[in-house]
Amino acid sequence: SSDQWQWQPDHVRGYSLRGVYQLLTSQESVTFDAIEDLLWHKQVPLKVSLFAWRLLLDRLPTKAILVTRGIITSDAHYCVPGCGGVESAQHLFLSCSFFDSL
Repeated sequence: SSDQWQWQPDHVRGYSLRGVYQLLTSQESVTFDAIEDLLWHKQVPLKVSLFAWRLLLDRLPTKAILVTRGIITSDAHYCVPGCGGVESAQHLFLSCSFFDSL
């Protein structure tokens, strides 16, 4: 039998995008084909697949990306007031304490 990915929910926090992101990015031996198969599985809603795909490619319209493209000024690239971090996909989904509770 072949190995397969299986989501193990966090019983304290429940389902979270952070958990999915960590699952997809933490496994060094995972091939790109395996990630594609998981993202584009027929039981995953298309909007979730598209969001996850853009997240993994770092193509979400975060403030850090908008600064890089010249859409907003560099002084506006910070996360929500009180957080202090630069709003990037990695920050929002892995280290931002404000969005951790969502």
